[in-house]
Amino acid sequence: MIKFIRFAHSLSRFSGAISTILIITAVLVTTEMVFVRKILNYSTTWHTEYIIFSLAAATFIGSPYVLMKKKHVSVDIVTHYLSARAKKILSFLAAFLSIIFLVVFFYTSLELFLHAWNKNLRTPTIWNFPLWKVYIFMPISALLLIIQSIADIFSTICDYKEPESNH
Repeated sequence: MIKFIRFAHSLSRFSGAISTILIITAVLVTTEMVFVRKILNYSTTWHTEYIIFSLAAATFIGSPYVLMKKKHVSVDIVTHYLSARAKKILSFLAAFLSIIFLVVFFYTSLELFLHAWNKNLRTPTIWNFPLWKVYIFMPISALLLIIQSIADIFSTICDYKEPESNH
């Protein structure tokens, strides 16, 4: 179980790095877009779409990292008053329900990706960007979230705590 947990955590860290790269490129493209439009007085064609798509992809692909670090939004007013055993049961229940949702999300987002791939769907703009390149991030992130959720269950079972790091 520990090897699986470490494997899941390495996948989640990698997805977090990809998310960071996507956010940085969105910021750089935004800066370049402002320069081109306001300083050079040129129109832009692909910038806005790239920014929207990269931030959406970063949100999806970065979610396993957020789950691993337990930095997601949670309401702990109830769990604060629960016993350790009740907290474990609630943790299992939450992970199990999350996995059910994520399996459905994986299936439907995979269908969306395959539809865009098979039909060669593109944005209706001058950039004409292939939509499958955006949609692929949804099933990948769902699969990574399933793996991370299973790792969370295993971590709860064997009381595994990831060693603290400086970042």
